[in-house]
Amino acid sequence: MARYDNALTENYNKIHTTKLGIERIKRNLALETDDVVQWCIRKIEQADSITQEGKNWYVHTCESVITINASSYTIITAHKRSTE
Repeated sequence: MARYDNALTENYNKIHTTKLGIERIKRNLALETDDVVQWCIRKIEQADSITQEGKNWYVHTCESVITINASSYTIITAHKRSTE
C-alpha cells in the first residue's frame, strides 16, 4: 500500500456524494454502512493506486474502484473490481 499525495488526498474534507450516490455505491458494493463517504475515505487512504483521468479520480483498492469528480470531489460511483 502506497501513500499518495495529490489534490484528492489533500482535500478529504471536500469529499461528498449525493443521496443517489449513496444508494448506488451501497448497491454496487453490497455495503451495509450508512456512512458511505467515510467508508470511501478509508479506502482512499488504503488505495493500491490513485489516478486522475480527465475529469475524474479513480481509486483502486484490492476489491473496488471508486470514481470521484476531480473538480467537485463528488463520489460518483464505486464498483467491485473485476477479477479478470
